[in-house]
Amino acid sequence: MASRSAFPSVGLVSVGAYAPQKVLTNFDLERIVDTSDEWIRTRSGIATRHVLEEHEATSDMILPAARLALERAELSPQELDLIVVATVTPDFPLPATSCIVQDRLGATNAAAYDVNAACSGFIYALSAVQAQIATGQFRNALVVGADGLSKVTDYTDRSTCVLLGDGAGAVVLREVPEGRGFLSTYLGADGSGADLLCVPAGGTRKPASHETVDAREHYIRMNGNEVFKFAVRVMEDAVRTALRRAGLTTDDVALVVPHQANIRIIDGAAKRLGIPYDRWANNIEDYGNTSAASIPLALNEAYEKGRVHEGDLVVMVGFGGGLTWGAAALRW
Repeated sequence: MASRSAFPSVGLVSVGAYAPQKVLTNFDLERIVDTSDEWIRTRSGIATRHVLEEHEATSDMILPAARLALERAELSPQELDLIVVATVTPDFPLPATSCIVQDRLGATNAAAYDVNAACSGFIYALSAVQAQIATGQFRNALVVGADGLSKVTDYTDRSTCVLLGDGAGAVVLREVPEGRGFLSTYLGADGSGADLLCVPAGGTRKPASHETVDAREHYIRMNGNEVFKFAVRVMEDAVRTALRRAGLTTDDVALVVPHQANIRIIDGAAKRLGIPYDRWANNIEDYGNTSAASIPLALNEAYEKGRVHEGDLVVMVGFGGGLTWGAAALRW
């Protein structure tokens, strides 16, 4: 990384989030698939998840989250010059969902692009945008993590359908006083594990056809055991690497905001890192795994509950399909 004096400091100055009104409980799932509330809670920590209505799409969740973040940052949509949306469930394959959001927000002066890094997407987007602001390309950016996983969930597959939910989170990034904002970011990928978490059909490798639809290949498929082992290991490594790049240690951390995939993964990472559990943001019980939205959803909840204070060291960490992972350390 460049020295701190080479570029201005860039920080996260506001956060907003939104989840659909419709709630799917474990008891609802008991009537759909062979499972139980006790089984789901024990293995994942999830009790409920929010899901889109049939007529709703990912951008419908982004708009209220974005408006809240802009209001808290005291910015108008016209003052934005960049919108980045991290998602694996875009409104359309083409155009980018960020362009849909730009138009619906009225952010007429903003460039827009999407990022696809699955559950790590929000961290990937933050890393890219903070660098673009630091180098003077943009001033005020809206970074969004949003996914409507219920639209690609196979509700006959009990190993995945009990985990997944929908939501959106948005943050505003801009220049902040020196010593505040992002201290380090760290990104990683291992494409040899691409088949461990994927949607097999719908792309150019296997375009949509009667055969792919009949084979249910447009839904998420996951090798849960392998992903679990990968996740616990990589979460520890990502947090330690981000802290090392910032010249800090786990003792300095006030709050860890992890990707909300499974309570057992969070528990395992907390133990391996030795960071007390009361320093971890956890809302998986209410939302399930919302992919790119999970970190900003949890961050927004922590903010609204007064768990983050000026000067706190906050570490965000995610992992997901690709395989991908990443972490960001920032001074609130």
